[in-house]
Amino acid sequence: MSPENPDMILNVHKPIGMTSYDVIRQVKRLIRRTKVGHGGTLDPFAEGVLLVLIGRATKRMSALLKHKKCYQATLKLGEATESGDNTAAVTQVAKVPLISSELLKRVEAQFTGEIKQIPPQYSAKKVNGKPAYKYARAGKTVELRPVTVNIYDLKLTKSADDLLNLHVCCSSGTYIRALGEDIARALGTCGHLTALVRTAIGEYRLADSIKVKDLSQNLTELTAAGV
Repeated sequence: MSPENPDMILNVHKPIGMTSYDVIRQVKRLIRRTKVGHGGTLDPFAEGVLLVLIGRATKRMSALLKHKKCYQATLKLGEATESGDNTAAVTQVAKVPLISSELLKRVEAQFTGEIKQIPPQYSAKKVNGKPAYKYARAGKTVELRPVTVNIYDLKLTKSADDLLNLHVCCSSGTYIRALGEDIARALGTCGHLTALVRTAIGEYRLADSIKVKDLSQNLTELTAAGV
């Protein structure tokens, strides 16, 4: 392996505001004449683990996409937005009922295991070969079919009367924004995510991730070490 043609998987901490492809472009500028891919995108408003695949490691993309993913999220109740997160205007306001710990336990059980969810209009789900979010940005609504996903673990805790903390471990293909909206409906109101952090993909943990600002130094050290 040479510094210009490494083969590795980088566990990168994608910051809020950057797209997954912004991170990949930065890696491509640092490493020449080799393939660069990813092991699952993150929304721009989200942060956390983004696996960047370099060189022959891109052949592991399909396997990595199947790994369990874990997230921490904040769900604001009583307000829905067009995108299901805090990047769009509020489209619906509803009263937030009194939420007991018993109710939270029932909702946890309701959304644990195999569930059906409809992908958000603002998602990369393809419709006629085009991502759904492109239709949404053009003011068009498309029909998205429900998909089956698996929620391995779900914990809901209140941090305020209208705020819930979500701890989720799930299968690939799960939309946490859609899960948040569905949980809000099950609680008798509406809601949207105000924060989302991917804490793990399989064995790759956020605590071990590389900051984007440190990519150049880390790539130099890893290629020099022959990783």
